[in-house]
Amino acid sequence: MTKCGYVSVVGRPNAGKSSLLNWLVGEKIAMVSHKANATRKRSNIIVMHEDDQVIFVDTPGIHETEKLLNQFMLDEALKAMGDCDLILFLAPVTDQVKYYEEFLLKNKKNTKHILLLTKIDFVSNEEVLAKMKEYEKFSDKYESIIPVSIKKATTHADILDVVVKYLPEHPYLFDPEILTTEHLRDIFKEFIRESIFENISDEIPYETDVLINKVEEKKNVDVIKATIIVQKSTQKGMIIGKGATAIKRIGKDARVKIEKLTGKKCFLELFVSIKKGWTKNREGLKELGYDID
Repeated sequence: MTKCGYVSVVGRPNAGKSSLLNWLVGEKIAMVSHKANATRKRSNIIVMHEDDQVIFVDTPGIHETEKLLNQFMLDEALKAMGDCDLILFLAPVTDQVKYYEEFLLKNKKNTKHILLLTKIDFVSNEEVLAKMKEYEKFSDKYESIIPVSIKKATTHADILDVVVKYLPEHPYLFDPEILTTEHLRDIFKEFIRESIFENISDEIPYETDVLINKVEEKKNVDVIKATIIVQKSTQKGMIIGKGATAIKRIGKDARVKIEKLTGKKCFLELFVSIKKGWTKNREGLKELGYDID
């Protein structure tokens, strides 16, 4: 009997969740940014390991805030934790242990979890061992602790062998050939959002979103029309840039990402629209796909 199950990948904002998942699946699917709170929704990324299927659930970072959009993001992470067979908690090696303690309080169902010590490339072996020692007092809480270096020593099997051990025996839930349950439209949206994060100054990306207006898949080219949503006219000016330089740069970056994934040419047309206060009211959030309970 094969093993198959859902594994939620959680941690504080910017812990390296999306980077880890892209590395495990061998494709760029999840949005990655060095800026915190880039991931807003749960998404499934499917990894086959020998005869077993692991459905990883990428989640927004666990954090507390009063803002409605951030409340939606926290709810997404907590729901993923409650619905899965196993949790991977990512703890950057330089983090204080308090983030892990906060996670333990939020893990209401006491779902089994593995602790991944990430970003170990930036510290010495002695510092890694010292941090592992700090976590030893919680050894009755986690199933395993794994130091992770996706740039150097760690192999996929170092993580997946341990993950599969804690999954139930079950037939595959998805076709083994697919990498994600996300629609292409949603992946295109995330690639455009990522390009905004990479090309616009720090404060603007968090008040932007993207609506995919149209996707026309032709034999040799994908034609995509999308609208970047902002809250203020000043933000619209920054997204467009002098002589439309900024929006051209965003479009070029997004197009490269899309073409790499699809293997086809992409014609991408971007527009900018102002939707005042959309991050601060339930109606504005719902229009863009963020339903607050």
